[in-house]
Amino acid sequence: MRAPSTQSLIPALPAALLTLLLAAVPAASVADDRFAGVELVPHLVSDNVYMLVGAGGNIGASVGKDGTLIVDDQFAPLAERIAQALLDIGGERPKLILNTHFHGDHTGGNPFFGATGTIVAHDNVRTRLAAQDGFPSQGLPVLTFADRVSVHFNDDTIDVVHFPAGHTDGDSVVWFRQANVLHMGDLLFNGAFPFIDLASGGSIDGVLANLGSILEMVPADVKIIPGHGPVATRADVEQTLAMIRDTRAAVLGAIGSGRSVDEVIAAGLDARWASWGAGFINEERWIRTLAAGAGAR
Repeated sequence: MRAPSTQSLIPALPAALLTLLLAAVPAASVADDRFAGVELVPHLVSDNVYMLVGAGGNIGASVGKDGTLIVDDQFAPLAERIAQALLDIGGERPKLILNTHFHGDHTGGNPFFGATGTIVAHDNVRTRLAAQDGFPSQGLPVLTFADRVSVHFNDDTIDVVHFPAGHTDGDSVVWFRQANVLHMGDLLFNGAFPFIDLASGGSIDGVLANLGSILEMVPADVKIIPGHGPVATRADVEQTLAMIRDTRAAVLGAIGSGRSVDEVIAAGLDARWASWGAGFINEERWIRTLAAGAGAR
C-alpha cells in the first residue's frame, strides 16, 4: 500500500499544530519558495547571444559550435532551471562561466555550474567570494585577472574588461565583439536607480567615470545586456549617466544649502526621475546613497 504524502495529511492537522510545523520549516525551504514561480525567459539579442531573464541579474549566453558560455548565473535555487533554459535554446552545460561581480544574484549558481565548467572573474570577485562563510570552493573562479582577459569562443572574441570602483571593486563588462553585444553587469540598471555597493568598494564617481569610458569604448549600434532591466542601447547608458549627474547635483546642492538628508528625501527629486524608483532602489534609498557617497548622513 502506498503511504499518503505529507501534503495530503496537512489539511487534517489541527490549526495550532500546523502553525508549529510551518514555523519549523528550515530557512532554506522558505528561500526556495521565493523562487517557486520563477521562469527563465530567453531573449535573442544578436546572432547566437541570448539574455536570460529570471530572478536576479540578467544572464548572458553564447551558444554555438564550441559549446555554451554564460555570463553570471543568478541565485543558487535557480541553477537547474537555468541549465534547462540553456538546453531549450540549443545549448548545453556551460563550459565557461564569466562573473561580472561577486553579488549572490549573479554568482549564486557558481557552485552548480563550477562543478563542470570553468569560472572566470576579476581577482576581487574570487577574494570576496572566498571570504564568505561556507561558500563552496567549486563555486570560486579558477581563472582570475587584474585588468582584462580575452576569450575566443563560438567564432567570437569576448573581451572581459575590469572597471574599478564602480558598482563594487570587482566589476567587469563582457564584450562579444563580433556579435556586438556588451553585458554590463550591475554597472547598468536600465531605467532604474542603481545599487552602488559603497561598502564593497563601489563609488558614485567611479560609476560616472566607468559609464563615460564604456560609451567611448563601444560602437553606436551596440546592443547592451544590463545587470537588471530590458536590453539597452547607448542612449539608455547616456540617460543613466544624465540621471546620476542630475540627481547627485540636486542632492548635494540641497545639502550644501543647509538641508538635512531627511529634508531632501521629504522634498523628493525632480518628477522626471519618478519612474526610476520603481525598482530595487527606491527614491529614498537613492538619495541616501548619493548623500553617503559625499560623506553626508
